[in-house]
Amino acid sequence: MSARVDHDLVIVGSGFSGIGMAIAAKNRGRDFVILEKGDEVGGTWRDNRYPGCECDVPSHLYSFSFELNPYWSKAYATADEIQDYLLYCVEKYGLREHVRLGSTVARMTYDEGLAAWHLTVTDRGGDSRQLVAGAVALGVGTLHEPKIPEIPGIEQFRGELMHTAAWDEGATMVGKRVGIVGTGCSAVQAIPHLAEDARHLTVFQRTPAWVLPKVDPAYPDWLIDQYEKRPWMMKAHRTKLRAAGDLRVGGFTRAPAALKAASKAALANMHSAVKDPELRRKLTPDYTMGCKRATLSNSYYPALARDDVTVETSLIERAWPGGVTTADGTDHDLDALVFATGFDVTGSYRHLHVTGLDGRTLDDDWATDIETYFGVTAPGYPNLFFLLGPNTVLGHTSVILMIEAQIGLVTRLLDERDTRGATAVQVRPEIVPAHMQQLDARSARSVWQEGGCSSWYLDEQGRNRILWPGSVGDYERKLAKPELIDYEFTGSAS
Repeated sequence: MSARVDHDLVIVGSGFSGIGMAIAAKNRGRDFVILEKGDEVGGTWRDNRYPGCECDVPSHLYSFSFELNPYWSKAYATADEIQDYLLYCVEKYGLREHVRLGSTVARMTYDEGLAAWHLTVTDRGGDSRQLVAGAVALGVGTLHEPKIPEIPGIEQFRGELMHTAAWDEGATMVGKRVGIVGTGCSAVQAIPHLAEDARHLTVFQRTPAWVLPKVDPAYPDWLIDQYEKRPWMMKAHRTKLRAAGDLRVGGFTRAPAALKAASKAALANMHSAVKDPELRRKLTPDYTMGCKRATLSNSYYPALARDDVTVETSLIERAWPGGVTTADGTDHDLDALVFATGFDVTGSYRHLHVTGLDGRTLDDDWATDIETYFGVTAPGYPNLFFLLGPNTVLGHTSVILMIEAQIGLVTRLLDERDTRGATAVQVRPEIVPAHMQQLDARSARSVWQEGGCSSWYLDEQGRNRILWPGSVGDYERKLAKPELIDYEFTGSAS
């Protein structure tokens, strides 16, 4: 490696993807650094601090396979517990010395002559520095850049404005007139807590959610002790959870009718808490379960049935200093407005300003369609890897499984590059279109495209560019033994 290269590998982001990649790099003896724009590691679980924030994947499946945690307090972990787990991993595996906090990647440009990436990195004060990396792994994820709806006049609103992904931990909603926009996963978790605190809560709903009952028992001390003393029991439990999760994928990709039983359970969950026929009508989805991500809650419907909560289905038309006005002409007086409106799924990459071979940019290449190979590599961008990239998010089980498979592939490709004495590796451009066509064909039969809804899973052309349309096992098999002929290894380290 040239002396002009600062690090063999630069990892951008310090969530599960970045931490997992760093552990693998350290195990392989690579020189690496983690660039994190925040004040602490953790990614999604550092940023999302809204009331009620927790994971909707079982705790014992939401961890690294090589670092199981016997101490989860309940079936579905809170954001605090998951953040503590990530901090523990950073300390146990000695990653702290490799982390550069307050470091935002503003630009990345590939140097073909050097076979390396030039990164412009800004600090908290706005000063910039240059780094040169032999390879870059982007662990920035898709649930990162908050999406803020465009509401005319919102700049005039004098109350509190916040997104669930940028929650002010010092904020209180006690005694206030609060509005929340959205009914997705974050909203379903936050609404019961906001309803408890607010003088009045108005839920601005565009599309009703499918909400299943949540089986979330606390783990008794005796069971935690058993998992600590007998790790095989914990592994067996994880294996069972994984098998159950992957069984559900058929209902999403091939046979949406298989979701009918779950739909009945969700409707029963609503009917048991909501007695008002008009409110039931508002809350009953008209699309197939799974078209949008189904949520889990035992307190969401009871919260909406409260006398001091209003579900508003007329869209917000404009804002004014003291509240908002909906399309039906109703003025809603508000002291605070919360956006639970999801994320800009390509924004995480767009803000990096990535320029690859021949001056091509990721912004331009992905403007009309996103093309990658298994969500990890993209043609024209050597020595660049995406972790939890396009078409690798899951709607049925833990994404940590996907992340580990991707880290394994990145490790294999970098090792192969070095073994061959090459300086660069990238996917062969000619094989990517056929791969994307195959993904499109598999997605075309899925509930995401045939379920009768619009969601963040689909791009403007209605193509699935977020989810993996298959099982985790299928994805793992393809990445565990990659066809190396699908990749170009170029340059000479000598």
